[in-house]
Amino acid sequence: MDFVRGRVVRSRAGRDGGGFFVVLGSDGRGAVVCDGKRRSLEHPKKKNLRHLAATGTALPESLMQTDRSIRRALAGFQEAGPLSRRGG
Repeated sequence: MDFVRGRVVRSRAGRDGGGFFVVLGSDGRGAVVCDGKRRSLEHPKKKNLRHLAATGTALPESLMQTDRSIRRALAGFQEAGPLSRRGG
């Protein structure tokens, strides 16, 4: 699945593992993501594509204008419950 602008992704690795983000842009190796809270539109995070799992959902451009609208759109994904993670 492509990591195109607006795609909702789940972080598989890192300190933010299990969290949901929206893709703002991507190149061949990484994607710039934000969640509207810890990572705002002004301070997005660049993540390696191997550390992201794409969902089948893409947000329309109208929901990607403010941090508040991104937080609200991603809230449904966060409420789905904690994902099982490997213990280390």
